[in-house]
Amino acid sequence: MRVSNVTVRKRLLTVLLIGFLLFLIIDVRLGYVQFILGEKLTGLAKNSWSRDIPFEPERGKILDRNGVELATNKSAPTVLIVPRQIEDPADAAEKLAAVLNMSKEKAYKKITENESKVYINPEGRKISHEKANEVRALGIKGVYIAEDSIRHYPYGNYLSHVLGFAGIDNQGLTGLEKYYDEKLKGEKGSVQFYSDAKGKRMPNIADDYDPPEDGLDLRLTIDSYIQTIVERVLDNANAQYNPDALVAIAMNPKTGEILAMSSRPDFDPANFRNVPQEVYNRNLPVWSTYEPGSTFKIITLAAALEEGKVDLENEHFTDPGFVKVGGATLKCWKRGGHGQQTFLEVVQNSCNPGFVELGDRLGKNTLFKYIKDFGFGQKTGIDLQGEGSGILFKLENVGPVEQATTAFGQGVSVTPIQQVAAVAAAVNGGILYTPYIAKEWIDPITGDIVSKRTPEAKRRVISEETSKKVRYALESVVAQGTGGNAFVDGYRVGGKTGTAQKSKKGGGYLQNNHIVSFIGFAPADDPQIVVYVAVDNPKGVVQFGGTVAAPLVGEIIGDSLRAMGVEKRENQIDKKMKLWTDIKMIDVPNVVGLTKKEIQQQLFNMKLEVSGDGNVIIDQAPNAGERIKEGSTLRIYLGEEGEEGKSNKKSGD
Repeated sequence: MRVSNVTVRKRLLTVLLIGFLLFLIIDVRLGYVQFILGEKLTGLAKNSWSRDIPFEPERGKILDRNGVELATNKSAPTVLIVPRQIEDPADAAEKLAAVLNMSKEKAYKKITENESKVYINPEGRKISHEKANEVRALGIKGVYIAEDSIRHYPYGNYLSHVLGFAGIDNQGLTGLEKYYDEKLKGEKGSVQFYSDAKGKRMPNIADDYDPPEDGLDLRLTIDSYIQTIVERVLDNANAQYNPDALVAIAMNPKTGEILAMSSRPDFDPANFRNVPQEVYNRNLPVWSTYEPGSTFKIITLAAALEEGKVDLENEHFTDPGFVKVGGATLKCWKRGGHGQQTFLEVVQNSCNPGFVELGDRLGKNTLFKYIKDFGFGQKTGIDLQGEGSGILFKLENVGPVEQATTAFGQGVSVTPIQQVAAVAAAVNGGILYTPYIAKEWIDPITGDIVSKRTPEAKRRVISEETSKKVRYALESVVAQGTGGNAFVDGYRVGGKTGTAQKSKKGGGYLQNNHIVSFIGFAPADDPQIVVYVAVDNPKGVVQFGGTVAAPLVGEIIGDSLRAMGVEKRENQIDKKMKLWTDIKMIDVPNVVGLTKKEIQQQLFNMKLEVSGDGNVIIDQAPNAGERIKEGSTLRIYLGEEGEEGKSNKKSGD
């Protein structure tokens, strides 16, 4: 059958059209792949060829308020293996094992893993530069030295609980290192090279470098001058009293800035693995909770003054040594009581029955309102891990006995940082501030301040006038009351002692096992610093806050005020009350001319050292009228009558 030319032409045209359409589709597809998907596909291909050598960022430094570096970084290279590039695994394993002090079996297992890159951990992580140079000198293909760093704490145990520490991967694990880990750690970088399916480097493609982004530097409110003073005082107290624990906090009462914070036992952040977890995980100034004892009386005092329930100097109270409340007998610390006293003397003497009376005048609703307004029973919000909230009686469970014991600091549980923040509010004019320790974030490259924190006032708790009265009363506690050992000559210091019983499992209290404390502030007319020290179960001493903790606070306050450049004041209250712990001074009597018999008949509160022959005292040292410590030695020289005034003393006596 013959096909017509017309049909042939139609068929050819159809084939040509189909062919054109096919080529058009292929061409469009190629264009789409080339111009639209080209970069994406190239990127995917390069990703399949690429291998990364990570570069760790520099972790942000932690500085004190004066720029002193408290946490920094040290370069510590890391060994990185690309297994597919290893040409002779057995030989490479033997060489690496010898340099890194590990078994050949472990080294061989690592370098033959079916991974794109492998770390030899821990033998090859964060090694010394000398060790890294030894690895480089081996010249093994597929073995790389990656830049890395390790956290460095130049002052060891100094501020250890506050700073915390970072782990092997520079991740914050405790303290500020963990609390602010996101800002401190920065962003990782890397060097990216390209290899084929067998792991061989592709020489025609340049390596890509993505630089790391260093973390921000953190400037603290901590003052290293004051922190050093606190560390020294705690070290000495630890050696002297061998306590179960020690706590110290120094704060600016006008801002909430923490100037110093420390506790014992402490630890070296670089060697935290050798320390029990309960030591490095518990920052006692913010974590520990216990009955505060008499330091809590400041809150009852402030509430009573604010509510107009007491006139400190014109009202009197008689203390027989106990008070009966709800069928219970609550005793004063002084057996026999303090007798009749003004309420200012009630504060000075830390008289429990007197504070029970103030609590009764307030009533439970008002008393507990002030306790909560001062921040107890809730976290302060300080920027540190593990803060406790303390424990208060539920108001519906508060009876006469619970109200009475709460008024003088027993039966409630508080944290040290709560007490510092509350007392700061009582003496700074009546404002409760949130305590804080992170002051500024700084760009490590430019040194510019990225962000800063300002003081955060939560609320007014008492009036300026009431705060002034509280300061006056607490200054008199130091000058004329139980806080005498915190007295600092030339500075107006106020404060309050605390001696708290420790509860035991099953109820009741431990015997001869107390937490003794003192909280002080200065200058009393314009407070610049509040200092709290608590000593848990001091050994070999009478366990009273006034005898153990008060002198520690006095030493910290005196040295800190001098370091802060605070001038001495001439108008401080004279120290009138003499404690049994005070050094007593006596006048040396005139004994020249007395006979041996006469001197033996007199009672002197000093030691006698006799020299010479004869029956009459012809000379003495020290001379009559000089002041010496009670119990010091008086040297007398004997001779014959008529020789008075002649010196028989040998040179060097």
